[in-house]
Amino acid sequence: MNRVIEQKKQIVEEITDKLKTSKSTIVVDYRGLSVAEVTELRKQLREAGVDFKVYKNSMTRRAAEFAELAGLNEALTGPNAIAFSNEDVVAPAKILNEFAKKHEALEIKAGVIEGTIATVEDVKALADLPSREGLLSMLLSVLQAPIRNFALATKAVADQKEEQGA
Repeated sequence: MNRVIEQKKQIVEEITDKLKTSKSTIVVDYRGLSVAEVTELRKQLREAGVDFKVYKNSMTRRAAEFAELAGLNEALTGPNAIAFSNEDVVAPAKILNEFAKKHEALEIKAGVIEGTIATVEDVKALADLPSREGLLSMLLSVLQAPIRNFALATKAVADQKEEQGA
């Protein structure tokens, strides 16, 4: 009997640690997905460096309380899977939201974004953000704009002087 309790304590500690250390955590209801669909979803998440696991709700509730995220307990009913991302805040939200659009059986229930409990709307808003590369590209184009405009103005002045000198 003690061994079973020890195993459960270890699982609760594992979940607590993941909830505390992950940049984003998303709880989904996967009921109604086929094995092939779940396998495809797991593959997409794994490629993005996201850990996707199924835990007992009772253990997840206890872990959420230990991690001071008790508000997450409302979403922990029925069969749930949890996506944990330690690297990218946006990746799990993007992948799960896109997958949910194609497969109606997948339902996003709640999330934790950088230690703050997030609603379904928050997760979907996060999913609509551009990727890190997209944001960097936008920043780069904004930074290049003044230099580009200066170069075009300089070239126009040089062309004008050349026409006047000819």
